[in-house]
Amino acid sequence: MRFKFRPSDDSFYEFFTRAADNLVRGTELLSELALPGADIQSISERLGDVEHDSDKITHEVYSKINSTFITPFDREDIYRLASNLDDVIDHIEAAGNLVYLYGLTKLPALPREMHELVAVLDRQAKLTSDAMPRLKTMKDLKEYWVECNRLENDGDRAYRMLLVRLFSGEYDPLNVLKMKEVADELEAACDAFEHVANTIEQISVKES
Repeated sequence: MRFKFRPSDDSFYEFFTRAADNLVRGTELLSELALPGADIQSISERLGDVEHDSDKITHEVYSKINSTFITPFDREDIYRLASNLDDVIDHIEAAGNLVYLYGLTKLPALPREMHELVAVLDRQAKLTSDAMPRLKTMKDLKEYWVECNRLENDGDRAYRMLLVRLFSGEYDPLNVLKMKEVADELEAACDAFEHVANTIEQISVKES
């Protein structure tokens, strides 16, 4: 039988839970961009605040690793998970910021497929936030990473259909370039959520 000596310090789990909750804040702000009369500048600024909060959490995790002799699981996995969570919010913040900077909300409507991508991200964020507190016990996590990977496939399909729409001739070429850059950030955020799920799966397998 394998025994593991674990620290009583739960701060790492608290960091990861805070980081995951931040992702929900980020995707909810992205969703607000499509609301009639939305204050786009304010939303972009609040997304920046969320991104800064996530950076702060990531730095706290790194600092905690360097000052902790015994960690709840491998240090490399802690670094990877913290970095992956931070990557997600970086892409989300970049997408929202580009929508504002490029003035894309002045269009009659953003493509339906772009809204579908944001909806996938919102589901991934809520799924990750719900799962993160279970990291401490390593129980009931399989459904999380399976569903998160399935959602990433939904995001890929929405991204491909968005590209078809963008290059259909419906939009001005300059707006196509702008929206393609936003789409790339949204798709990268979907992939980053999958990386978080894959890292948690790897940690769970190691610790089981």
